[in-house]
Amino acid sequence: MEIALPADGGLEKYRLVGTPVAQGTYQPASSRLAFAAAHVVADPLGDNSPGAPAVVDWEHTLEFRRHLWSLGLSVAEAMDTAQRGMGLDWAATQELIRRSAAEAPDGRIAVGAGTDQLAADNNSLEDVVAAYEEQFSVAEAAGAQPIMMASRALCAVAESADDYRKVYDRLLTQSSRPVILHWLGPMFDPALEGYWGNGSFDAALKTVVELINDNIEKVDGIKISLLDASKEVALRNQLPDGVRLYTGDDFNYPELIRGDGQRHSDALLGIFAAIAPAAAAALRALDSNDLETYERVFAPTVPLARQIFSAPTYYYKTGIAFLAWLNGFQPGFTMVGGLQTGRSLPHLADTFRLADQAGVLTNPELAVDRFRQLLRVSGIDA
Repeated sequence: MEIALPADGGLEKYRLVGTPVAQGTYQPASSRLAFAAAHVVADPLGDNSPGAPAVVDWEHTLEFRRHLWSLGLSVAEAMDTAQRGMGLDWAATQELIRRSAAEAPDGRIAVGAGTDQLAADNNSLEDVVAAYEEQFSVAEAAGAQPIMMASRALCAVAESADDYRKVYDRLLTQSSRPVILHWLGPMFDPALEGYWGNGSFDAALKTVVELINDNIEKVDGIKISLLDASKEVALRNQLPDGVRLYTGDDFNYPELIRGDGQRHSDALLGIFAAIAPAAAAALRALDSNDLETYERVFAPTVPLARQIFSAPTYYYKTGIAFLAWLNGFQPGFTMVGGLQTGRSLPHLADTFRLADQAGVLTNPELAVDRFRQLLRVSGIDA
């Protein structure tokens, strides 16, 4: 099968070479916890222009989550992959959490709790605490594990690491169940530069480790998304026993999940939404200690992940939705906030090639037909 794809300012013939990774209905992996951070599907008939309240296609959004659960993956709901702070407003977020949690198998959903209902400025630490408390209460009412998301508002108002400790200590003490913390780097959200009260990684690491040690009974684990394996390992090596490191490194996840023989990372990844069949197959192989299959399945997904999460990294959501559309999980390539414009046609063409080579175009004929549709609406008759 061939398709003409954009390349070097023109078009070139591309012959599909990948074999789709086999799919089935599986139980969760036994050797690792694995969350896929899922995107939302925009209602194509809704006003999803930039700045407008999100209008979500609930049936396709939930069907995608059913797909993830069927593969044995858990769902990290209402995270940055779902366009928190980039198109998904708080009203829609609450509805998303309620609907998704109502369908989730027991223990297989965790939801983002942040402060994005606040205005961008003129907040106090008390405002930040109150916003977090409201969102934690939504997670609790839904029966879902909370993920304490990094807060733009806290980053803006905090004057020192002590201010972060005041907020985190208070909220962790109040939480009715152990929380997953989230350390999100500025490549994912520039407004988080200097999070934890210091631009130095070593100083931030010290703050985080002390925070976890002082609240160990209320911390299930921490997701770190810095796209730097060495920094993740540095944190992992300092975590107390019983506290999980959830990799959020969409560049280096195979080696981090595999581990070094002493410690390993569990997973909470946006890329798992795009490569779900491959992720499920690799984790099943890891359960059997079949490292050869684990590496073989994951290896071709890494170039795809690095393409989707390339700079500016915060537009990775466009690639996740693009692949969901190619694979038939949503009727159109539309996103809340109009974010489908976040990547260029050549970028999407490279994503198509790499998805084929990774075996994650689950229906190649449909994918080819849909990319041809995209070419036509872009003014290219190929």
